[in-house]
Amino acid sequence: MIPQRNRKIVLDNGSEYYGTGFADMSQKVVEIVFNTSMAGYQEIMSDPSYTDQAVVFTYPLIGNYGMADDDYETETPTVSALIVRQYNPEPSNFRCTKTLEDVMKQYGIAGISEIDTRKLTREIREYGSCKALLTDYETPRDKALEILKNSELPHDAVSRVSRKKICEYKIESPKFHVAAIDCGMKQNIVRELNRAGCNVTVVPWNTDAKTIKALNPDGIFISNGPGDPTDVAPVIETVKELRGACPIFGICLGNQLISLAYGAKTYKLKFGHRGGNHPVKNLLTDRIEITSQNHSYAVDAESLKGTGLNITHINLLDNTVEGVESKEDRIFAVQYHPESAPGPQDSTYLFDRFISLMEESRNA
Repeated sequence: MIPQRNRKIVLDNGSEYYGTGFADMSQKVVEIVFNTSMAGYQEIMSDPSYTDQAVVFTYPLIGNYGMADDDYETETPTVSALIVRQYNPEPSNFRCTKTLEDVMKQYGIAGISEIDTRKLTREIREYGSCKALLTDYETPRDKALEILKNSELPHDAVSRVSRKKICEYKIESPKFHVAAIDCGMKQNIVRELNRAGCNVTVVPWNTDAKTIKALNPDGIFISNGPGDPTDVAPVIETVKELRGACPIFGICLGNQLISLAYGAKTYKLKFGHRGGNHPVKNLLTDRIEITSQNHSYAVDAESLKGTGLNITHINLLDNTVEGVESKEDRIFAVQYHPESAPGPQDSTYLFDRFISLMEESRNA
């Protein structure tokens, strides 16, 4: 039986892609991006960094292992839509408690299947990430383009996905206490810090430096999150006040915010980095790591000169900045995701490095 093509995607350049809708069927204006990971769709759809975006999966079969209660990266997924070649509504997995479509319906996430995702991905690579309209099959293209022309993508994503109050994640016999600024933090980052022996106090994105210092942390973590880093000015100012106070570790958006706090600049990539196989060279060790990535923006390498930050990692696909550090201020950050959910485990050593910096600071 051929699925009914009742939905379509209209890019802001006029391209149209027809498919079959599932889950939420409402009309949406989104930023359309693609992810090349071969597994981990649950972690991807529940990653707050995808807020307001429609994710095109290049892997052709999605939904086949359902959804497991322990694998979410946030309690309330905020991705706008998932675009797939083939959706499997009957998963086979002993850990499965719900289907992907059940969860998407619960959180108002649109789905479109039977799309030529290879062609769509090639167009995004050539044209760039852009606005797109997810709408009914019958919607005229002229009307769709008018809607896109008159729609602006939001700039308040971090404030929407960040926790609204301070939360504590404690373990038995902790070695250190970490204060984490939540800009859209993945839950596996908390798990990794707990595994490394840290109690973690997660604070809302707009928590000021005085409040964070009053927690008396051994180290400070700046999380990943969605959107343009220049939209998150309060965090940039907080980092300026906190740098040098104790060791600081940043991931993804955290890398960009730390760089901006030191006076560097960021820019938007043509189609971003999203996948589980990006090669990154560690300039400190000359080793190559295969990394998990999800970001639209990067730090301008030239703008780092004279800021006090040094480049520690580069992306071998396009030579973009993948890590920075200031040894003097005991601060470092990477653009990729060492917590690896989903993704390879090459970079979990960065959590050990954070632990070592806190040990050195305590013993200084």
